[in-house]
Amino acid sequence: MLIKIKRGWEISENRVTPENVFANRRQFMQGALGGAALLGVGIGGAAFAAEGGDPMADLYPGKANPAFGALERPLTPEKLSSTYNNFYEFASHKQISESAQALKTRPWEIRIDGLVRNPQTLDIDRLIRQMPLEERVYRHRCVERWSMVVPWTGFPLAGILKLADPEPEARYVRMETFQNPDIASGQQQFWYPWPYIEGVTVEEAQNDLAFLVTGAYGKPLAKQFGAPLRLALPWKYGFKSIKSIVRFTLTDARPVSFWEQTNAEEYGFWANVNPQVDHPRWSQAVEQPLGTDSTVPSVLFNGYADQVAGLYKNMNGQNIYM
Repeated sequence: MLIKIKRGWEISENRVTPENVFANRRQFMQGALGGAALLGVGIGGAAFAAEGGDPMADLYPGKANPAFGALERPLTPEKLSSTYNNFYEFASHKQISESAQALKTRPWEIRIDGLVRNPQTLDIDRLIRQMPLEERVYRHRCVERWSMVVPWTGFPLAGILKLADPEPEARYVRMETFQNPDIASGQQQFWYPWPYIEGVTVEEAQNDLAFLVTGAYGKPLAKQFGAPLRLALPWKYGFKSIKSIVRFTLTDARPVSFWEQTNAEEYGFWANVNPQVDHPRWSQAVEQPLGTDSTVPSVLFNGYADQVAGLYKNMNGQNIYM
């Protein structure tokens, strides 16, 4: 008798979209994208039309990876997730979707440097086209206790490490976002340590869940999500998922992140989700999915413990949860 052990992130079969419906949906999206290209207009309205259409639009929707599901929760409607966004470069409130359209995502360069054998600077479109894009459905848990489920398109962060060819002494990946206070008014707030910096260990970066996002909801990434390249670390609180990345630096020194510099008492380097470890100012036991008035129990590592818990063995004395 064959016994299948269900992995923590898999959705049950009765919630999986039937193959014929899934295929028809993708054929429709591809046809819509092609027709929009003929008209000179991209799918997604202002998100693409503002710059004459996204040059990567023909790559979407990406091929869905069925190995990544949503832990029994429905997708968050795009209308909600794209209009309720943390992007402090543009403001400290959530309604930044319009102001974020000021971000110019072309030209855009990605610098890879530090303790690497192959330092380089890549045009974003060259980088995207050389990577195997796929769609993954991930849960996203904000430290503020709201959550969402989003279909991201992108490629593993490990792909950047492969390009970089790290030196043996490299232990961390430091990431940096753009800095342009002329268009990003939030960066005019001098009390924040701009630019936004985040970091992970090389081992975390090599974990298959660590994902660099170039698209969402079957099309190129909207600016308010952190276009043209952002990070998704679904087992960590959302502030670790840096947006609009311009630089990856391999280093032997642990980076001090944006929120650590701002308030290290409340926002640590590791920031792994744990419902039993409260934020200093509120409980983390429950979360509220966007678009609902109710809360649901939070889960250790946001439901991805099977894939990542081993990264943190033998780390006595380190606060890996906040």
